Amino acid sequence: MTAAAASTANTAHLVQSVDWAAIAPPTIAAVTGLAVLVADLFVPKDRRRLLGWISLAGLAVALAALAPLRKGDRSTFCLTTDSDACSYTADHFTLVIQLLVLGGALLTALLSLTETEEKLPAGEFWFLLLSSAAGAALLPASRDLATLIVALEVASLPAFALVGLKRGDRMSGEAALKFFLSSVTATSVSLLGVSFVYASTGTLHLTEIAQSIDDTPAQLATLAKAGVALTLVGFAFKTAAVPFHFWVPDTYVGAPLPVAAFLSVVGKAVGFTGLILVTVVAFPSYADVWGPALSVLAALTMTVGNVAALRQVSTRAWSAVRLLAWSSVAQAGYLLVPIAAAAYSSDDQIGATVSYALMYAVVNLGAFAVAVLVARTHPLNRISDYRGLYATRPLTALAMGFFLLCLAGLPPGIIGLFAKVTVFQSVVDAGLGWLAVVMGVNVVIGLYYYLQWTAVLFRAPEARAAVPETAVAGRAAGTAPITFAIGLTAFGGVLLSGYPQLVLRFAASTLF
Repeated sequence: MTAAAASTANTAHLVQSVDWAAIAPPTIAAVTGLAVLVADLFVPKDRRRLLGWISLAGLAVALAALAPLRKGDRSTFCLTTDSDACSYTADHFTLVIQLLVLGGALLTALLSLTETEEKLPAGEFWFLLLSSAAGAALLPASRDLATLIVALEVASLPAFALVGLKRGDRMSGEAALKFFLSSVTATSVSLLGVSFVYASTGTLHLTEIAQSIDDTPAQLATLAKAGVALTLVGFAFKTAAVPFHFWVPDTYVGAPLPVAAFLSVVGKAVGFTGLILVTVVAFPSYADVWGPALSVLAALTMTVGNVAALRQVSTRAWSAVRLLAWSSVAQAGYLLVPIAAAAYSSDDQIGATVSYALMYAVVNLGAFAVAVLVARTHPLNRISDYRGLYATRPLTALAMGFFLLCLAGLPPGIIGLFAKVTVFQSVVDAGLGWLAVVMGVNVVIGLYYYLQWTAVLFRAPEARAAVPETAVAGRAAGTAPITFAIGLTAFGGVLLSGYPQLVLRFAASTLF
């Protein structure tokens, strides 16, 4: 064979076909975002809701594109055609997280239809939301550190703009700035850690890092350890784990409420997915380092989040949103527990985090949907504004009570109870008795403020100063998409409480 022929053969071996079906979910979301941005140039101002319906359709199609991938055996962008080192893998873990983030984005879109007609610039909003959803859907499939960081930033950068999209609102601008600064710091630390890992191992693929990081030369061992530590710190920022949580309450209050809902579920899923990939897939041999660190972070996060939620004053402006924000921090602590337990147990504990994340996504989005509805007539969104909600909107009050009981882990929120039991089981199986005790104490603390808010829903309403009927009617109009989102999440919560194995089965299966 001549040199030219050999070169042609080698080139042909390196050229691979792209598995378009495998990458369809994030691709569809991204293409829809671009289509909406272009369409915004031509759609008349009085027909901007059409952009929202196009976005909803695109997210629905992206969700449907997961069905052909249900076997979880697709990979693409591999080093060679017969290599296990691939940059994009559509395994069961990927599909479950993509279902969570795309479903969360779809519900956020429902909550945002009215907001984009009244307050927010429609074209920019839908483009940013779909771009962030595309990045969030790409991240769980990423199997090299470069793709992982790119996906993380594609999910994060549009979120900064979404938070600050309320033009002329000082709180919104401050919230976006805090979110931006904390996230940029996290990315910088992660990139420094990734560069150290690459210098030590000579590869960016997660599976190859896991195989070679123990074989690094002695003179590079310290560099490798520093790379692992810095990469983990960067992702801890993204999960809003204590002490990297300071941006959460102000960001949730300053952002449009649908965006706060999006961050509480999809933003959190992005951080935890990245953390799972770098710990369990890339750095399993450093479990003695990240296991204790994540255990302490989990204990601190759930404690700080619950204590801060407990201290919220019901008559303070935006106290309902702040309570949901601090509750989100506490729930992040529970989500960290099985990841920490994976360092101490040979069993696959990651399924417990995935199961809990699915439960949390459904009920937390439902609670935020009710908050969006209440904010239509009570813009300050105080917990006291929910007093007597049962008298005026009985079904909404029942749904909100159900969501809060699910978050507390009390019947009839069976799925919340079972998800917490699954997390308890993972930590007990790992032999982390002290962490189980800390979690038990925090669950009791959470019961108090969740039940307190639930009780407010059913109290007799207070006498209020008369409000002009036209003003109330104007704010109460256009709630059909919000009501539908509440009904959808309530149905999902009831379905999961009746058939908890729909999500709890992931806790007993191997997702990778």
